[in-house]
Amino acid sequence: MLRTVKPKNARSKRVLDAREPKEVEDARIAIFVKGTKTGEVLNGVMKDMMALKRPDAISFSKKNVIHPLDAQNTASASSSTSSLEFWSSKNDASMFVIGQTSKKRPNDLTFVRMYDGKVLDIVEVGVENYVSMESIPGTKSTPGHKPLMHFASELFDTHPRFIQLKSMLMSLFNGEAVESIYLKGLEHVISVSLAPTPATLNTASASTESTTPLPKVHIRTYATRLLASGSRIPRVELTLMGPSMDLVLRRHTNPDPELLKQSMKRPKLKKTDIEKGLGKKRKNLDVDEMGNLRGRVHVGKQDLSKLQTRKMKGLKAGAFEDEHGDDAGDDDGDSDQEVSTKRQKLH
Repeated sequence: MLRTVKPKNARSKRVLDAREPKEVEDARIAIFVKGTKTGEVLNGVMKDMMALKRPDAISFSKKNVIHPLDAQNTASASSSTSSLEFWSSKNDASMFVIGQTSKKRPNDLTFVRMYDGKVLDIVEVGVENYVSMESIPGTKSTPGHKPLMHFASELFDTHPRFIQLKSMLMSLFNGEAVESIYLKGLEHVISVSLAPTPATLNTASASTESTTPLPKVHIRTYATRLLASGSRIPRVELTLMGPSMDLVLRRHTNPDPELLKQSMKRPKLKKTDIEKGLGKKRKNLDVDEMGNLRGRVHVGKQDLSKLQTRKMKGLKAGAFEDEHGDDAGDDDGDSDQEVSTKRQKLH
């Protein structure tokens, strides 16, 4: 069961309310952690990933003894998990990128995703054929811009391991949610493709584990150039920006079913959010450009003859009729003085 934390005062309640699930979540903060031993390749990979993630990136310069997937030493894995949970709550971070190299697993890169201060799932990959961003000449993207991510393989939608990797990379580089795309703000593209896929992997499912080696994942980053095309839509050219690397899938952990269910749960929308257009759209209600709520009311045809009015003696039928039934206002023989005298008698 998930532990519920009750606030002790108003200040802690405001902090907990700010960290509650939102309909539109903020950008994920990622912490880059170095293990006990990191080589030149991992240092460059983490540096370039931080450049693509900024300003939502935090770097730990000191080396840490952390092995979240070390199944042989249970005490070490438990200590690493508790350290991740502490760092996550301290920095309000939901992603970790851990670099560690060893003789058994060289250039090992571990992605850890958090939810509610607890470890949700872990993906471990090995880095090969790394080309740094500095070694590739050309223009670079501005920090803080969202990338366009392209996944070129059907396995990213069918195979469970690649579905998890795609979700992890999307969580890492997604950034803030935007309502529309500004072409000049789209400065770089992250392309994720796979090596030639074996035929046996096309029939793999989440319930079956195939013994076929998984293909390598190729990550390439390109800078975009908008050129004149003679029309309103510009011509787009891609130039290699870096970093460039190949990833080999290694170990992983599946998310806890109860924790995954909690992470996928959407919060209840407030009345003001529904009126602004979030959630289920309300009929005949919309918001104009100034943020004002506008409504349209459809009324049927009314019969004004049955309209209830204020009851007054002067409005009764026959109030100005004489003894013979003739209308006093239409009688040419009555003067204005006689009409006013009749009205005074009625009152």
